Amino acid sequence: MIRSQLKQLVDEGFARGVREGYWTDAAAGNYTVEVPRHEGQGDFSTNLALVVAGREKCNPRQVATRLVELLGGREEVIERLEIAGPGFVNFFLHPSVWASVLAPIREQGEKFGRADFGAGKRVLVEFVSANPTGPLSVGHGRNAILGDTIARLLEAVGYDVQREYYFNDAGRQMRVLGESTRARYLELLGMESEFPEDGYQGDYIYDIARSLKEEFGDQLVDADIAVFKQRAQEAIFADIDATLRRIGIRFDSYFNEHTLYEEGLIDDVVARLREKGLVYEKEGATWLKTSALGLEKDRVIIKSSGEPTYRLPDIAYHREKFRRGFDRMINVFGSDHIATVPDVLAGVRALGYDDSRVQVVLYQFVTLMRGGRQVKMSTRKATFVTVDELVDEVGVDALRFFFLMRKADSQLEFDLDLATRQSQENPVYYVQYAHARLCSIERQAAEKGLPAVDFDSAPVHLLQEPEEHGLLKLLAEYPAQVAGAARDLAPHRMIFYLMELAGQFHSYYNRHKVLTDDAELTRARRTLCDGLKTVFRNGLHLVGMDAPTRM
Repeated sequence: MIRSQLKQLVDEGFARGVREGYWTDAAAGNYTVEVPRHEGQGDFSTNLALVVAGREKCNPRQVATRLVELLGGREEVIERLEIAGPGFVNFFLHPSVWASVLAPIREQGEKFGRADFGAGKRVLVEFVSANPTGPLSVGHGRNAILGDTIARLLEAVGYDVQREYYFNDAGRQMRVLGESTRARYLELLGMESEFPEDGYQGDYIYDIARSLKEEFGDQLVDADIAVFKQRAQEAIFADIDATLRRIGIRFDSYFNEHTLYEEGLIDDVVARLREKGLVYEKEGATWLKTSALGLEKDRVIIKSSGEPTYRLPDIAYHREKFRRGFDRMINVFGSDHIATVPDVLAGVRALGYDDSRVQVVLYQFVTLMRGGRQVKMSTRKATFVTVDELVDEVGVDALRFFFLMRKADSQLEFDLDLATRQSQENPVYYVQYAHARLCSIERQAAEKGLPAVDFDSAPVHLLQEPEEHGLLKLLAEYPAQVAGAARDLAPHRMIFYLMELAGQFHSYYNRHKVLTDDAELTRARRTLCDGLKTVFRNGLHLVGMDAPTRM
């Protein structure tokens, strides 16, 4: 937007400096144009002089002085330039420049803020991937919202995104699930049963066992444990899928862990690593020589019992991701995976793949708070609060908003009292109310009999209040916010942006009338409000939330 236009001017000034022999092109592509952090430092600032001086071994303020000369003659855009600190160049733009953002917002509509720098690249986003051993917990909910929003952001900048759920349907935890279900089934039949020491608790296991009793009576008393495992797995995953659909999440593909075993992919990975001298036997277990791959110590990949550890199927699964031709692979994991991620990436690297194409977003877990105290994790369904229960209490929009309010690697306290409050103290209400209030302004205009605004001829030069300039600057920043959040896999930035935009709009609305006695000023302000409404709607939809027209 305006930042990109200014960056183009700076690029032209830099190129002119190269042509005139003031510096070489060594700094090309390494400098930035950013919004300053503090008031009074201009609308934008560039570090070009510092970067050039670092390459050319010269005085950065002298380079900055030369750059200011080269950027002269742009008075229609740049009101003034200042050299600050060791050599930053600060740009103060003409206030009229900011109103120019309204035209592209109107023209592009729902496409405003989107980009195409990811075009032609395929990315796989793997998220949730919860074991089908129980309902989705609150922690899984944060994973789901993070993964889905990251996928939305990547789509917004042009990537061909595939959402995938890794279906962990093999291993010990599934056997324990089957044993737990069988024990409850026998119990319901009035028969003695030994419940597994680490079995799955919760009434949902009784529900599954009860359905088996109703359908088969006592016919399954001597049935293989696989029968119970399969029924439990199907019932639990149906529940997981229903929960995900309820919060607006769909997957393009599911990858079943058991296929890695059935198709011999686990054995093939071990064989390939063994050929490279990276696998050995010790104490009855099979080890991966991760110490030879840059890590501190070796890791067990097959236990002495013959059962693989998590690392081995994960390595095999990631090899399949590469084989499927994705340019980027993004995983959203809980922080409890922090120890295994380096080992899996080392295994992928040992198999000859570029592990830099795999990015892992680790998130911290969630603490539910009510009345200033932590909510005890105990419910009818299990020993944890489920996503469904949380949605029942706060709604889908609040769930998504609160899960995105902090950086993924920050601990998240979910304030249930705040999330359900119908007031501007609630940040969800605060942001959505901004959009509803903008819609209300147009309804009021219609009630007053005001004609529809001809946006192409609206006198936007009349938007001269400081609050109007602030809003226009924020609108102009929206595309950069989307691009930055997508590049850094940081969806929380969109929430921060929407909260700031809402704050500035509500403040403006409380100080200035939109529908004034001055017809021309009213047209200008209605044009501003139309741009705000579009950006609020686009931003809310981008994070999977509704943009209500009434509240």
